[in-house]
Amino acid sequence: MDSVGSINHVFHRSKKISWPRISHGKGCCLFDTDGNEYLDACAGVHVVSIGHGVEEIVQAMADQARKVCFAYGQFISQSQIDLAEKIAAMSPGALNRVFFVSGGSEATESAMKIARKYHVETGNPSKYQIISRWQSWHGNTVGALSMSGRSAWRKDYTPYLLDFPHISPHSTDELERVIKQVGAEYISAFIAEPIFGTSCAALAPPDDYFPKVREICDRYNILLIIDEVVTGFGRTGVNFGIDHWDVVPDIMATGKGLSSGYTPIAATVATDDIYDAIFESSPAFVHGHTYGGNPLSCATALAVQQYIEKHDLISRCAAMGDLLLQSLEALRELPMVSAVRGKGLLSGIDLSHGKEADSPFDPALGVTARVVNRAFDGGVLVMPGAPGPIDGVNGDHIAISPPFTVTETEISRIVHVLKNAIISVAEEIGE
Repeated sequence: MDSVGSINHVFHRSKKISWPRISHGKGCCLFDTDGNEYLDACAGVHVVSIGHGVEEIVQAMADQARKVCFAYGQFISQSQIDLAEKIAAMSPGALNRVFFVSGGSEATESAMKIARKYHVETGNPSKYQIISRWQSWHGNTVGALSMSGRSAWRKDYTPYLLDFPHISPHSTDELERVIKQVGAEYISAFIAEPIFGTSCAALAPPDDYFPKVREICDRYNILLIIDEVVTGFGRTGVNFGIDHWDVVPDIMATGKGLSSGYTPIAATVATDDIYDAIFESSPAFVHGHTYGGNPLSCATALAVQQYIEKHDLISRCAAMGDLLLQSLEALRELPMVSAVRGKGLLSGIDLSHGKEADSPFDPALGVTARVVNRAFDGGVLVMPGAPGPIDGVNGDHIAISPPFTVTETEISRIVHVLKNAIISVAEEIGE
């Protein structure tokens, strides 16, 4: 049953007694059909960077729709050319070749295939395995899920998954050891999120981690794939999360923030060297998705990125992120809060028994869901983190990632509602 009592035919991702119906959004807020307002403190799913209902974007969508929305792959559109140029200009190093897809899972799967194709065309056809990290999240397609390290989401589909190696989140020694044990001649690439998303909200590595990873990958002719689906296009206060460490990957997967949720679009970005190597000896990269690079989505995403640049929203994201993190630090004094962290407007709060970082709650208590639901009741939307940040299986945490346009008043509201939600749940479970 939905919120008005009628049966709907949607195959939902989870079973609920009722679903509030969304009416519209404006700025950082969403409104349901009952007139309730919700402060979107998770930007949907780390997606909405410029806020809801921006008229400039709506106009750009309408302008392109009047021209053409879709064209077969024998054509290229000006919006596709212009968006690729914009992404290349924002990307580090020689990441100049942009392959358009419809979502983050398609982007990481495309990265996996680009890496494979590169090695085939450069005389190393035995290289096919991708090393990834436990607790990572790279998407829901079979290839992307094979690379992911979120145990709870892999479990039901284990028979379909590729046998790829996984290592601890921030161990370069383990990375090199696994390369040697498996054999570098079989390893195509290493994939990593620069800063974890909802699997371990906003957890960043030591400063020397990615420079060492880059060095190891170069030593063994292994491509470095950086998953910027959550962190890309300004979310952490710089263009891409990897920019915090001045490291240039060989391939980047992007998504979410590219269009701020105004259209489904994502992109995989490769270096000129990879592109040239593939097409030097091959007439085609045999891979693609129906809606990849369609004129309407490209025009929409381009308008979003131009809006971000025009209003200097990435710098604003960095400044408001500092304020958000400073404000969230006050929650450390609360029962259950064992850690607070963040970069830009991507923040995470860990919830543990007795405030001890290594003391997870019994999963049956559903602590994360309780806090998220209490915040929802208070009119603030936050993201539930996936289980596992403490020992790979257990651990409760939430992610906070509002649009870049969030105001000081809205940040105060987020922190106030979260504080009350955590106190309420702590009392409920006897903390």
